[in-house]
Amino acid sequence: MDIVGDRKFVEVPGDKTHELPPLLVNSSKVKRLDRVMNMAAQIVVSEDIIPDADLPVLDAGMDRRKMDLAINLVDQYLSLVSHWQWGDSILEWIRQCETTFESRLELRNLLHADLWPHAGRSSFVQLLADKAVNTDGVSLGEAVGLRLTFRQPPPISCCSNQFLLYLNSTMATTAFDTWVHMTPAPISCLPPERFDFKVVRMSLQ
Repeated sequence: MDIVGDRKFVEVPGDKTHELPPLLVNSSKVKRLDRVMNMAAQIVVSEDIIPDADLPVLDAGMDRRKMDLAINLVDQYLSLVSHWQWGDSILEWIRQCETTFESRLELRNLLHADLWPHAGRSSFVQLLADKAVNTDGVSLGEAVGLRLTFRQPPPISCCSNQFLLYLNSTMATTAFDTWVHMTPAPISCLPPERFDFKVVRMSLQ
């Protein structure tokens, strides 16, 4: 086992670089953005986001504020969907990597929790970070946490403004942390210089 700072890395037998399956990232756009915008506008009205004390302002100003709030909710929702898509892609990639590890004698024991040191499923998420995968601002932990929470991205009509604006990041982080600790400690990292893989962005219709 190698130790760098406060991080522990599993020792991979040999010196060759192992090719892992490609990470296929679903980057599909949300369909019917006009419907999403209309639903966001309904959330603004139904949840009384604008306090009653602000009602006497000019109608034009009020309509503009409602539109700005709806646009903000749509932006937050699109970010949530993007995070979910990354999380879904990452979990599928991890499953394929586990199959790859099991098929290779020199990698097979690295994921066994009854051996020490061992890696875990979260080690693959850390590997993505160590390889500096470009996620366009998507937090890997939050992405996985959202996918662990939702089997499908929830429609915006199921989301409150509080969830979109404040709660989804905390909820996703908590889900990810809980998932990480399901693997018996201590969990070691995978040395990034010993693994290689491609990231392929796909638009699924």
